[in-house]
Order: sequence, then C-alpha cells, then structure tokens
Amino acid sequence: MTHYTLTVPVKYDDNGTEKTTYRRVGAVFENTKRDTGETFLTVKLDFPVAVTELVAFQPSKGDVVD
Repeated sequence: MTHYTLTVPVKYDDNGTEKTTYRRVGAVFENTKRDTGETFLTVKLDFPVAVTELVAFQPSKGDVVD
C-alpha cells in the first residue's frame, strides 16, 4: 500500500532569514476498490480537527473544478 506523510508548512524567522519547517499532521494512503479497481485516497489525521479521516476520489467525468 502506497502512503505519504501529510504535513503543514510552519514558517519562522531565523536571524532575519525566513525559514520553513514541515510539521506532520497525518498520513495519506492510496487504496483501490476491490470490485471496480478505482483508486482512492484515505487521509488519517494524527489529531482531531472536526474530523479524523477524509477520503478523496478521482473526479468523475462530469465534475468541474474552477
């Protein structure tokens, strides 16, 4: 199973130089539906932020993103 580390960028000033670190907030897992073979993503958060899991699917042919 493919997985990715989910992070948020944290910017800070280090003696006048802006630097960025990345704080881990969870993991993203790539999954496949057994019956259709469709790929989808599951997002597992390390701590609750209103929800603890999000699922992302590939857009349908009729979906339009502006």
